[in-house]
Amino acid sequence: MRVYVPLTIPGLAEAYRAGELGPGPLAAYAVTPGLREWYVSDDIEELEYAALNRAAAASLRLLAGAPDAPRRRVVVAVDVPDREAVADPDQALQAAALGEVRIAAAVPMAKAAAVHVDAREAVDDVSAAVDALGAADHGDDDAQFTVDGAEDHELLWFGVQEIPGLVG
Repeated sequence: MRVYVPLTIPGLAEAYRAGELGPGPLAAYAVTPGLREWYVSDDIEELEYAALNRAAAASLRLLAGAPDAPRRRVVVAVDVPDREAVADPDQALQAAALGEVRIAAAVPMAKAAAVHVDAREAVDDVSAAVDALGAADHGDDDAQFTVDGAEDHELLWFGVQEIPGLVG
């Protein structure tokens, strides 16, 4: 199963140095039954894109807790056995948990298929979105518009061999 692990640039650097994403349990996003039902699509590429976007939103939240991290969302795509990515059946259809899975143990970076990172041009919008998250969570429509502005930026695809250049 392809899962998408949200990180920050410092988190990616640490995973690269350690040779693994972890320690577990890890929060990640994948094509779960709940995501399939919500998205109403059988196109696996569309569903994986939706899971990637859920992970990008989670990366934005990680940035809110890491004031010194560069304001670029980071998502690592990794392949794990299906049994290792477990969705909480009690939260399968809750909007905040769509596509969310837990991985109990650390995942070797050798399982990484790709890294998705914001372009430098997205930094201003991502920074504004991080600053607006709290107000958006409390129902401020203008703040939500700002948060949505970060989602207008497509994450760039990088091969895992390019990680040193991303974190260096």
